[in-house]
Amino acid sequence: MCSLCSSRNEAEYNAEIMVHFDGRKHLENPGVLTFPRMLVCLECGSARLTIPENDLALLRVGSAPSRSARCRTAHIGQAA
Repeated sequence: MCSLCSSRNEAEYNAEIMVHFDGRKHLENPGVLTFPRMLVCLECGSARLTIPENDLALLRVGSAPSRSARCRTAHIGQAA
């Protein structure tokens, strides 16, 4: 049930989101690319995200994976 409008008209989708960190200290930080599950209320448009644990850990420390780690992750996650 939607926590904003109490509708039960919700749908779950895959999403792709680039999370950028605020502030000058993060200008060189590319951010974290994550593929969360997104629950959308089809009545009011509010959305809730469930961030994968490995990406959540990166958000907690405020840094993106190294370029080589991002390439490995992208390769592993691609469909065959």
